[in-house]
Amino acid sequence: MSQYKHSYFLLFIVVFFSCKNKSGENENNKLAANGDTLSCSKKLPMRFASLIDTSVQTSSIASHEGMVWIPAGEFEMGAIDDQCRPDEYPQHEVNLKGFWIDATEVTNAQFKKFVDATGYVTTAEKTPDWNELKKQLPPGTPKPADSLLVASSLVFSPPSHPVLLNDPSQWWSWEKNADWKHPEGPGSSIKGKENYPVVQVSWYDAVAYCKWAGKRLPTEAEWEYAARGGLKNKAYSWGNEDVEKGKPKANTWQGNFPNQNSRWDGFQSLAPVASFIPNHYGLYDMAGNVWEWTADWYDAEYYKQFNNIVADNPKGPSSSHDPMEPGIPKKTIRGGSFMCNASYCKGYRVSSRMSSSPDTGLENTGFRCVADK
Repeated sequence: MSQYKHSYFLLFIVVFFSCKNKSGENENNKLAANGDTLSCSKKLPMRFASLIDTSVQTSSIASHEGMVWIPAGEFEMGAIDDQCRPDEYPQHEVNLKGFWIDATEVTNAQFKKFVDATGYVTTAEKTPDWNELKKQLPPGTPKPADSLLVASSLVFSPPSHPVLLNDPSQWWSWEKNADWKHPEGPGSSIKGKENYPVVQVSWYDAVAYCKWAGKRLPTEAEWEYAARGGLKNKAYSWGNEDVEKGKPKANTWQGNFPNQNSRWDGFQSLAPVASFIPNHYGLYDMAGNVWEWTADWYDAEYYKQFNNIVADNPKGPSSSHDPMEPGIPKKTIRGGSFMCNASYCKGYRVSSRMSSSPDTGLENTGFRCVADK
């Protein structure tokens, strides 16, 4: 756990000092719209990392029920034009073995079955132990307020009025007792939402579920290959038509983010899995609804090593590096969510790369699993 020690200290910086300086707000807003500097996964309020639960037992055989076989092949990974973020370049050729992948995001019902079978406790449900945490911090680090040392998770709390888009704390807040069973806070429930994607799960939680199911998280390359559905050099998993043209194709944000959603696609926030047409491989929600964890560490410069080189079943970088937040190790997330809007985040583009601290749960982040042949 020593690799995460700096993220604890950054909590204080983010909670107490972030976004105090509002100079250059208009310029930052323009950058956010272009996707050049800001992104919807940067500058999120940090939380203390939790101890990893290693007690989950692996199923001996993975069931392929509800999964789709993706044949081996080659594809061009990364940006197809000049409208993407720097970490999506250069486009490069990737060769992959065949694999199975869940047709949908893991649902609340599926995750509940896992929890009921194992007694697993998610990251968001664990109360940080200061006596353990301070052993991993620089000597003299002050103890945070007791209000921060509670089981909690990040909940989407949209303002009632338009805001500048360079301060995510205006629409994200840590909520005590928010977790996968109470994704919008302690007063919420997943009753009647068994077929919705499970959210408020950390990367560790996703890995634990996959291990129990005899599966694993997809590599970033596997995820993009599957999301493209056999289409070549297309911007989205369905082709090149803009997300808000024609019929609704994905659960994204329409209107003014983050305060007003027109719900043109039929949903204010999360949607049941498979609410929209699948891609050509028969996979649902490879764009929008929830961000999906992948196995890979995030490195903004990772693609550069494959310039003019074929990447053979790449497993991602050996460590994380985000130049915007260099002290926070992160895992790559893919696919966008119901919060993605062209003015702020076009994460629903098939090559879009975002990242998140592995101990972080969010109301718009879930996962799906893959299995080898």
